[in-house]
Amino acid sequence: MKPRDMREMSDEERQEQLQDWRNELMEEYGRAAMGGSPPSPGKICWIRRNIARMLTVMKEEGERNE
Repeated sequence: MKPRDMREMSDEERQEQLQDWRNELMEEYGRAAMGGSPPSPGKICWIRRNIARMLTVMKEEGERNE
């Protein structure tokens, strides 16, 4: 997701999307820890990058991330 799209979202949508990505990241880490290979090798990196982008946009907008 691009930062421009993130800025167009409402505060609640951003919080919800951030929580979804964090849950998805935990699932991927769990799969990797159990020895299984993730369906997409770059997915963990992609999720982490999007979380960082979202937090940056939220900080710029003055939102609190919880």
